[in-house]
Amino acid sequence: MLGGPVRPLGGLSPFLGAGIYAIYYTGDFPPYSEIAKRNAQGKFSVPIYVGKAVHAGSRKGGASANKPQTSGAKPLFSRLTEHAESVQAALNLSLDHFHCRFLVVDDIWIPLGESLLIARYAPLWNSLVEGFGNHDPGRGRYEGLRPRWDTLHPGRGWAEKCRERGEKPEDIERDVISYLQATTFPTSDRFILEPNMDVETAMVHSSPEE
Repeated sequence: MLGGPVRPLGGLSPFLGAGIYAIYYTGDFPPYSEIAKRNAQGKFSVPIYVGKAVHAGSRKGGASANKPQTSGAKPLFSRLTEHAESVQAALNLSLDHFHCRFLVVDDIWIPLGESLLIARYAPLWNSLVEGFGNHDPGRGRYEGLRPRWDTLHPGRGWAEKCRERGEKPEDIERDVISYLQATTFPTSDRFILEPNMDVETAMVHSSPEE
């Protein structure tokens, strides 16, 4: 997936299948400047979020990778479209500043692929600014706290109905800046595989930044 093409997150053409994906930010939101710098000039080396999309029923072991695709299922496309809508709803983000890579893959490999990507990159929106991938919890559940993502990036209608957090956007911004300053970013998208080395060990030894 990391060697695949980068596409704008907005305006993707429909495609079949489930799989994994990474989303990249290149904009001018000041707390994200370290991420944007590393994704500038077509480098796209630091995802801000990674995730997965599986076929209906696959969590229960009831779906095969091929059947839903032949019947027209588009879970990966649908998930990326949902993310584009979330970004578009945010008052301080622009969809033009977001790109993605994705890979259609058999359902059995999807959880492993997502876990490896999260472990390798510790993307900001997976680890510190939670809630980007959340859905509307529905009527009767809005007493829950508003996600950090929606506190920092207001605009999604359902999130405005949730209970306000005790922290303010500027508190989260300070956390983001500290987190990115303390992060060691990989210098390569390649996993280094040596004889008798398993994938997780290769991930740890893959060209960490000095």
